[in-house]
Order: sequence, then structure tokens, then C-alpha cells
Amino acid sequence: MDVLLRRTLIALRKSHFRINARRSVSYVAESLREDHGETRKMTLVESLRDAMDITLSKDSTSIVFGEDIAFGGVFRCTDGLLEKYGSHRVFNSPLCEQGIVGFGIGAATAGVVSVAEIQFADYIYPAFDQVVNEAGKYRYRSGGLFNCGPLTIRAPCGAVGHGALYHSQSPEAFFAHIPGIKVVIPRGPAQAKGLLLASIQDNNPVVFFEPKILYRSAAEEVPVGEYTLPLSKAEVVVQGDDVTLVGYGHQIQVLREVCDMAREQLGISCELVDLRTILPWDQETLAQSVCKTGRMVIAHEAPLTQGFASEVTSAIQNECFLDLEAPIQRVCGWDTPFPHIFEPFYLPDKHRCFEAVKLVTNY
Repeated sequence: MDVLLRRTLIALRKSHFRINARRSVSYVAESLREDHGETRKMTLVESLRDAMDITLSKDSTSIVFGEDIAFGGVFRCTDGLLEKYGSHRVFNSPLCEQGIVGFGIGAATAGVVSVAEIQFADYIYPAFDQVVNEAGKYRYRSGGLFNCGPLTIRAPCGAVGHGALYHSQSPEAFFAHIPGIKVVIPRGPAQAKGLLLASIQDNNPVVFFEPKILYRSAAEEVPVGEYTLPLSKAEVVVQGDDVTLVGYGHQIQVLREVCDMAREQLGISCELVDLRTILPWDQETLAQSVCKTGRMVIAHEAPLTQGFASEVTSAIQNECFLDLEAPIQRVCGWDTPFPHIFEPFYLPDKHRCFEAVKLVTNY
């Protein structure tokens, strides 16, 4: 029995890696539509580090902190910043997410630009009370006398191929339910730098989720200087006429391939919209697209039930009801704990999204 079980597990694991290879998505490099001057090729990790470097050099009060930050962090996002700016501005925190965010709230309330890192978004939950009842409410509870707007909380999120239950989660929907904060999720290096700088400079606390699968797999030309991209503004990444595809973060790369598949196999023109910010999110841009195409598919890695796709679906159905030609389709993770060897079957990959495109066009 032990031998049979062992052989079965080995076969499952081999199958897992074969399926992962078959369903892998290649990053499509892109350039910003506005000219921000000289560029250099950067990975997502490098673009985030560059944004923090600019912040630390520009504002002598700014600080960066979190678990293992001093030596660069587990993903090396802060590599070299300690040596450049000193241990009083780039420093480790205890292994306590509640303490990390609580400290950041206090520092930001005192006027310090604070960039806190939660090592994995899966472990942000102990800090949830601090985000909900302190960061989100500080300005309101004090009648505008105090606020913690200079606080930005970075957190790597999403599937990476081997993270299993505790290193793969996408908890953005929890935070999209909190008045008083903003929630941002970039799709690539150039977007990440501009959005992170905008988040740091925004006068509201921001939770900034980073798709960690893109940390080193995504590389493109990124402006070397300081620039910002607008928060709460969606972007039409691919123009189309027949179906609107909606996502954010790494899912945009998946949906890019779906656009190609739909065009090549079905002769269907898909319009791809990246929300970029999910709180507050840009309903106007998306509604304009859906009124044009009459069909919408939205996808994210987080579970289906109460996922952010539910909010988007409800709002667009209300806004565009008379223009819809088919029911809106949600393609999401399943309502289970995030699996390990069955990860490829859990994720809203291009094949599941493509089936949804066929469904709304054949309705």
C-alpha cells in the first residue's frame, strides 16, 4: 500500500509540472503611453526597489520596514537600500504583522512617509483590524485632525506555481470592503513603479498588492526618473469590439493570450481592461467598454464567492443592463483552500477564460 501510494503521489507531481508547463503564460513587455524620459530595462522587483529608492532619496523622513527588509527581503525588493540610507530608515520589524501595520499607522500619523512590507499577503490577516479600524478610520474618527495618509502597505500576492495554501492567496476582496483606504494591484514593472510612487504620495493609506509570480518573470523598459500613474483609473490595454475582458495584476497576462486565441480561433475582437485600482475602482471606463461590446468576462485568482468580480458584475449589470447581449461571466479560483499539486486546475487559466468568451458570444 505504501509503495502504491508513493507511486501515485510521484505520478501526480509529475503531472502537475507537465500541466504547469503547458498552461504557463509568457509576460508581454509593454511601454507606457506617456513619455517619461530615459528608460532602463527592469524586472518588477527592480522597478519596485527603484520607486522606494526615489522616495527615500526625495524625502528624508521616509522609512521602509518589515520582516527581513534590512538584508533585502525574501524577494530582494529592498536589496541595497539599507547600505544606501542607513538602519534608521530601512530596518527589520519583529515577525508580527499587526505590529508592522500598527507601527506604520503611528509613524504616518506623525507625518512620516511609511512604506511597510508584509512578507506574504497570506499573512496580512493578523493586521486586518489595524487596517480596518485604525488606518481606514483615523481621519474620520478625529474629524480630520489626524490621518495616516502617508502609509503604504506592500504585500506579495497570488499563485507562483508551488506556494500551496499559505503562499498563494489573493485577499484583495477583503480590503476592497474597507472605506478610507485604497487598494492597488499592478500588472507589470512600468505600471508598478508609477502606481507605487502614486500610492506613496497619495494622502490616503494604500494597500499595494504585488503579483509575486511577475517579480522576475516580467521585465520591460521602465523610466528611470520619478513618475506617477493615476490611481482609481482603469486602462484599456487592448482595443476591441465584441467582448470586454476585465482583470488586474497577473491575470491581465492571461487575458492577453485569451484576446489572441479569440481573434485567431473565433474571429472575435476582445477589449481588455485593466482595473489597476480596485478601491475606489473606475466604473466609468469599464461601463463605456461594456456598452460598446455588449458582453463581459471578468477573471481573478481569488475564490469565486464574494470575490471582487461579484462587485464589478453587479455594478456593470446595473449600469449597462440594456446594452448587455449575454449574462456577465466570472472566471475565478474555486471556493476551496488554495491547492498545491492541483493548482493548475484551480487557476482561471486561458482555457477557462476562453470558454467563457465562447459562452457569451454564443448566448
